[in-house]
Amino acid sequence: MKPSSQTPLRRTLARFRRNRLGMFALAAVVLFFLIAIVFAILSFAQIPFPQNPNATHLERKLLPPNAANWLGTDNLGRDLLSRMLHGSYISLTVGFVAVAVSLGIGVIVGAISGFFGGWVDNIVMRVVDAVMCFPTFFLILTAVALLGPSMFNIIAVIGLVSWTGTARLVRAEFLTLRETEYVRAAKTLGQRTPVIIFRHILPNAFAPIFVTAVLGIPAAILTEAGLSFLGFGVQPPQATWGNIIADGKTYLLDAWWLIVFPGLAIFLAALSFYLAGDALRQAAETRAERK
Repeated sequence: MKPSSQTPLRRTLARFRRNRLGMFALAAVVLFFLIAIVFAILSFAQIPFPQNPNATHLERKLLPPNAANWLGTDNLGRDLLSRMLHGSYISLTVGFVAVAVSLGIGVIVGAISGFFGGWVDNIVMRVVDAVMCFPTFFLILTAVALLGPSMFNIIAVIGLVSWTGTARLVRAEFLTLRETEYVRAAKTLGQRTPVIIFRHILPNAFAPIFVTAVLGIPAAILTEAGLSFLGFGVQPPQATWGNIIADGKTYLLDAWWLIVFPGLAIFLAALSFYLAGDALRQAAETRAERK
């Protein structure tokens, strides 16, 4: 029987496109992504659109949503909508880049462990188990406190401590795929180990890895928001959704909009990624059941 010309990832994506809720969530993810790109460009170009996010107007402090300030103003009279839009790229950049770092580490570690097996697998998995013993958020919090709060440090720390789940997933996939006929044939033909790993095994294991990446992004966004809320994230005046909430918690009873709108942005972004990731997971599981 002639094998399908489509890769497992393409078959998974084809099934994903038939999931309406997943496609709606993906559209929301793309919208958040485009907003982040546009306002990252505007921030670096120092273009104050729709208003200057750091301009203070004490005579307009703590104004509720109105025609001039659609989401109201904060305790320094800064436009909340502008601060949320310009801060969106910080929160989403942390999510995407931190997951990329953790994914790179997890794939390499899991591939080595699963492909070679034996004593290599035992040693690598004991290291993974040791890392997983530490409470992740408190480990991140301690590392950021020692290194200093900055976007680079937050991305590096989140990426360096959140790769263990990916490593275990990749290991499990490699343990299964290394016993397939095409891998055995590649070994018989004398192909080098990197070629077998990256050309023959990894493409067939990419669908669950991709799902893990999508589900990891909202976790990284929520971690950054938690760090910013505690004062260990990106520091003011640079706005992030987390530090906007941190600034607004003092005025919770007087200025509800400082908590509700950035909290809603975090909720919607995380929910969109989780729904898209769950739809991808269902498509990948359907692929596995039909093998």
